[in-house]
Amino acid sequence: MFIGEYRHSIDDKGRLAIPAKFRTSLKKAVITRGLDACLFVYPLAEWKELATKLSNLPISQANSRAFVRLMLAGAMDVEVDAQGRVVVPDYLRTYAGLGKNVVVAGLYNRVELWNEDAWARYTKRAEKDSGEIAEQMLSLGV
Repeated sequence: MFIGEYRHSIDDKGRLAIPAKFRTSLKKAVITRGLDACLFVYPLAEWKELATKLSNLPISQANSRAFVRLMLAGAMDVEVDAQGRVVVPDYLRTYAGLGKNVVVAGLYNRVELWNEDAWARYTKRAEKDSGEIAEQMLSLGV
């Protein structure tokens, strides 16, 4: 389980330190384009489950094809090195606008990587709208 919010830096070689409490679960992982201009990082077992579901979406529907391409074509296998870092590929750093400072956010079954400024804007907006969001969650049974 991944929870918490951490701030780390990406070095000149594209390496990002993974929070110590996440490293064991992410020893072998997959990083891909996420939603809201962030990156998703999944443990390998969780990724395989998601990829199976995605591959079963109907290819006859344009939105399904687009989402599958977004998630699967951009995916990259990563491994945590001896210093607890993963290499975030250039094309994924560009997609998420990742600079030197990155927010690593734990979201139960995945980790998200955010540009620090984008994360601040996103959380500020979500905090402001938290009442409306909570009401919508009620309709989903949460």
